[in-house]
Amino acid sequence: MNRLRRAIMQTSAATAMLASLPPGLRLVQAGDKSVNLYVDDHLASYGFPDGHPLGIDRQGAFLREAVERGLIEHTTRRDSREALREELVRFHRDEYVERVFTAEEKGVRLLDDGDTPVFPGVYRASAHVVGAALDGLAQVMDGHCLRSLQPIGGLHHAARGRAAGFCVFNDLGVVIETLRRVYDVQRVGYLDIDVHHGDGVFYAFEDDPDLIFADIHQDGRTLYPGTGRAHETGKGRAEGAKLNIELPPFSGDAEFMEAWPRIEGHFEAYQPEFFIFQCGADGLKGDPLAQLEYSPAVHGHATRRMVMLADKFARGRIMAFGGGGYDRANLAHAWNAVLGELAG
Repeated sequence: MNRLRRAIMQTSAATAMLASLPPGLRLVQAGDKSVNLYVDDHLASYGFPDGHPLGIDRQGAFLREAVERGLIEHTTRRDSREALREELVRFHRDEYVERVFTAEEKGVRLLDDGDTPVFPGVYRASAHVVGAALDGLAQVMDGHCLRSLQPIGGLHHAARGRAAGFCVFNDLGVVIETLRRVYDVQRVGYLDIDVHHGDGVFYAFEDDPDLIFADIHQDGRTLYPGTGRAHETGKGRAEGAKLNIELPPFSGDAEFMEAWPRIEGHFEAYQPEFFIFQCGADGLKGDPLAQLEYSPAVHGHATRRMVMLADKFARGRIMAFGGGGYDRANLAHAWNAVLGELAG
C-alpha cells in the first residue's frame, strides 16, 4: 500500500494516478464506511476545448488533492461504463439522444445556444458519466456500499430534450428515473448546493410529489440560468415538495449556515428513502463564473448532515456528484471535504 501511494504521488498526471489504481481495487474493507469513488479516463474526458471553463483537467485536480490528503485510501475505486441507449431514454427523449449520438458525424457545432459545444467523443464521454452514476446506484442498491462520489457528474442543467449549461446528459435525472422504474424507490431526496439552480432536475420533476427537492443557490436574477425563485415550490400534488433558497451575491458561510435548518427540516418532513447530493464547488470564493463566497466548510457541513439524514431515513444510502466548479483549487478542496465526510 505504501509503495502504491508513493508511486501515485510521484506524478501530477491524472492518468498516471489512475494507472496506479487498478479498477476495482479495494482500499478499505466493505462496510458501513465504504465509499465507491468514480474516477477514470473516460470521465476525465468529459470537458470542452479552447479554454472552456469546464475543461478536462478537473478530475485530475480533485484526484491529486485526494491522494495528498490520504483520502484515496479510504475508497473503493470503480471505473465507469457507457450507459446503454435504453438507460438514457429513461430520462431523455429518444430524438435528443440520437442528436447527440450523430452530432460529430453531422458536423454539429453546438448542442445548445452556445454554452455546450460538441467535442471529440462527446457522446461516449457523456454516456460514461451516466453509466458511472448507474453503476454507483447498482452498487448502493445491491448493498456493496452505502455511499458513492462521482466528481465528474451532477450535470443538472440538461433537460429531457436538450443540452444546457455545459451539461449534455442529465445523469441525476437518469438515476431518479432508474430508482423508480428498476428499484421501486419512489420518494427520493435531492439536495443541490451548486451556485447555479438545478433547473434540469427541478422542471423535469416539478409536478412529482415524491421528488423531495432542495436547492440553495445564488439569486437567479443575478446568475444563469435565472430560475429557482423562492416561490417555485412545485406544481399540483407536488406543491411544497420543492424548496428553492436564493442567496444574494457575495453571501458566504454565515448565510449558508443560517439557511441550512430549512433544508434539513424539509427533508425531515418528507423522509426520503434515498438521497442524491449535487455538491457543485462553484459557490466557493473566487470562482470565475459566480459571486458567492463559501469556504469548503460549507461542503463538509452539508455532507455531514446529509449522511446523518441518510442514516436516519434511507438506510444510509446516498450518492454525491461533483457538479460545477471552475477554479481548480476550489473544486479540489470542496470535493475532498465531501469525500472526507462520506468516508467518515
